[in-house]
Amino acid sequence: MNAPKKTGRESGLVYSTAHGRMCPACRKPIADCLCKRAHASPRTDGIVRVRRETKGRAGKGVTVITGVPLAGAELEKLAKMLKQRCGTGGTVKNGTIEIQGDHRDLILAELTGYGWVVKKAGG
Repeated sequence: MNAPKKTGRESGLVYSTAHGRMCPACRKPIADCLCKRAHASPRTDGIVRVRRETKGRAGKGVTVITGVPLAGAELEKLAKMLKQRCGTGGTVKNGTIEIQGDHRDLILAELTGYGWVVKKAGG
């Protein structure tokens, strides 16, 4: 027996090639989501950690920032500001910000200004 085809709001669409990830609740692209349920603030222990990492990067160092209590567009906006402040490139991956080069001290001072508890992690 064939099940009836789901259409419109009933379909299980979570990704569209035209818009990227879609909110399952309001059916809009994540960037235009009205309900904000799909991308709530990540749970952290309240400490923003800044560390230098070279593993898997052919010896090139990057500064990795984890535990930032922001998500989505706000995290992207913070990453852009930090990249401009450091004068270098970077990216946001899986809720962490990666800035090219060793900029731990500058980033530590910058994030402390936001009122967050910021610590250097690693060696």
